[in-house]
Amino acid sequence: MSVESLILVVEDNPDNAQLITWILEDEGYNVNVAETAELGLDMLAKSDYSLILMDISLPGMDGKEAITKIRSNPLLQSIPIIAVTAHAVLGEKDAIMASGADMLVTKPIIEEDLLSAISKILA
Repeated sequence: MSVESLILVVEDNPDNAQLITWILEDEGYNVNVAETAELGLDMLAKSDYSLILMDISLPGMDGKEAITKIRSNPLLQSIPIIAVTAHAVLGEKDAIMASGADMLVTKPIIEEDLLSAISKILA
């Protein structure tokens, strides 16, 4: 775990955002939270992130559309993205992965699963 790693968490639910932030900060990561995909895209233009945790069910632009926009931007497309969703039914999982997510973590968030996914993707 590197304190150099800055992670963007795009999550509209304040309780989920706080939980994820606590988990990541306990591991030494720096965390920024965006409540909407639009705000997350703005933040991506201003800082260098090591990883994005993207909620899929967001107000306005949803996470899949945001991931597609990130993947189409040459300056951002190499940032790993872990999709975070409560809706991991088979068809939805395929659509999320097709949008460009590197991994999928389901809600409710299980700390060990989240940290395992992050360490795999940042390795």
